[in-house]
Amino acid sequence: MAGLRMGQGVLRRKPIEQIEEGDASERLTRTLGLWQLTAIGVGGIIGAGIFTLAGAVANGTAGPAVLISFLIAGVASAAAAFSYAEFAGMIPKAGSAYTYGYVVLGELAGWFIGWDLLLEYTAIVAVVAIGISGYFNFLIKDLGAELPTWMLGAPGTGDGHRVDLFAAVLCLFIAYLLTLGIKSAARFETVVVVLKVLVVLLVIGVGVFHINPSNYSPFFPFGVGGAFTGAATVFFAVFGYDAMSTAAEESKDAQRHMPKAIMYSLAISMVLYVLATLVLTGMQNYKEVDPESGFSTAFQSVGLGALADVIAVGAIIGILTVMFTFMLGVTRVWFSMSRDGLLPHWFAKTHPTRHVPVRVTWIVGVASALIAGFLPIGEAAELTNIGILLAFAVVCTAVIVLRYRRPELPRSFRTPGMPVVPAIGVVFSIWLITFLAWETWLRFAAWFALGLIIYFAYSYRKSALAKTPRPSAEERGEE
Repeated sequence: MAGLRMGQGVLRRKPIEQIEEGDASERLTRTLGLWQLTAIGVGGIIGAGIFTLAGAVANGTAGPAVLISFLIAGVASAAAAFSYAEFAGMIPKAGSAYTYGYVVLGELAGWFIGWDLLLEYTAIVAVVAIGISGYFNFLIKDLGAELPTWMLGAPGTGDGHRVDLFAAVLCLFIAYLLTLGIKSAARFETVVVVLKVLVVLLVIGVGVFHINPSNYSPFFPFGVGGAFTGAATVFFAVFGYDAMSTAAEESKDAQRHMPKAIMYSLAISMVLYVLATLVLTGMQNYKEVDPESGFSTAFQSVGLGALADVIAVGAIIGILTVMFTFMLGVTRVWFSMSRDGLLPHWFAKTHPTRHVPVRVTWIVGVASALIAGFLPIGEAAELTNIGILLAFAVVCTAVIVLRYRRPELPRSFRTPGMPVVPAIGVVFSIWLITFLAWETWLRFAAWFALGLIIYFAYSYRKSALAKTPRPSAEERGEE
C-alpha cells in the first residue's frame, strides 16, 4: 500500500487550470513584448554556431555540405520548436520544459527535467563565457597589448594559467544585468542582438562578392554521412528558444506572443545560418577554413584582413547574448521549481520592486563564474548536452500525450502533423544522445543520482501538491 501511494505521489500532476503565480513575493512582472521575446530567442540561438562551429564542421566533418548539416539540424529543431510553441501558448508560466513535464507526465518527470536544466544551462553560460574570453585575448594581442599570464585561462590550459578571469567576470556581469529587472535587461539584450545580426549581415553582404564557385566542389568530400554527422554537432547551435520560453510568465501576452517568438527566432536564425555557411565555404576551400576563427581567416584569404577584427568584435557581442538567454533560463527554472515547493521557497522570493529572482540569479552567476574560471572549455562543455536533448524528447512526448488526453483545452498554437512532427523531435533527440561520450553519461548519472536523493529526501514531502488533495480524474478533465 505504501508503495502504491509512493507511485501515485511521484506521478501526481500539476493541473493546468490551477497553475498559480504565487503571492506578491513570488511573482514575476509581465513586461516583454513579441520582439523582445524574439530577440531573446535569436540571442540564444545565434552565437558560436556561426562564428566558430560552422568553420569547425566545414573543415573536418562535412565540407561545403555543412549547409546540409544546418538544414537537417534545423528541421529536427523545428519539430521540437512546434511542441514548445504549443505548450508556451497553452501554459504561459515560468519553467518551460520543467513545467510542461510536470503538468503532463507527473512530478518526478518534471523534477528531473528541471534538475537537469539547472546543470545544463549553467554549464552553457560558462562554456560561452570561455569562448568569448578566447576572442577577447585574440583582440588584445592583435592590438599589441599583453595581459598577465595567470589570468588568461583555467589551470591546465597553458603555462602559468591560474584562472580565466575575463570569463568569470562576464558571468558575474550577466548576473548583475539580470538583477536590474527584466525590462532593463531585455532592452540591453535587444540592442546587442540587433548589433549581432548587423555584423552577420555585414559578413554575408561583403563575403558574397568574394565567392569562388569552385570551392563548392566536391560538395560532399566526407560523403553524405559527413553531413549527418555534422548535423549532430551543429544541432547544439540551433536551440535557444527553449531557454527563451522560460520567460513566458514575463510576457505581456504570452499565449499569443510566445509561440510566434519561438518560430520567428528559429526562422531568422536558420536563414542567417544558411547564408553564412554558403559564404564561408564559397570564399575559402573547406580544407583551409580555420576551425576556430573561420570567417576571420576566410576574409583574410581574399585580402579583407581589416574586417577580421570587426568579425571578432561581432563574435564577442553575438556570443554574449547567448549567455544572457541561458542564464535567464536557468534562473526561471530554479525559481519555478522553488515556487512549486520542490526546492526551498527561499529561492523563489523576488525583489520587492524589480520583481526578479535575485537570490537564484546571483547563485547561478557565481556558480557559472567558478566553472568558467577554473575548468577547461572541453570539460565544461561535456556538462551541457544530454539534459537539453532529454528536455526536447520529454516536451515532444508530452505534447502528443496532452493532445490526446485533453483535446478540449484551448490552444493558441497547434503543432502541425500530429503526432508525426513531435515524434521526429523525439527520435532525433534520442539519436543525438547516442553520439555523446561515455564520460557525459557518467556525469549525468552522478547528477541524476544526486537529484534522486534530494527529491525523495526533501521535494517529495515539501511539494505544493503533497499538501493539497489530489483532484479526481473528472476534475482533471480526464475520462
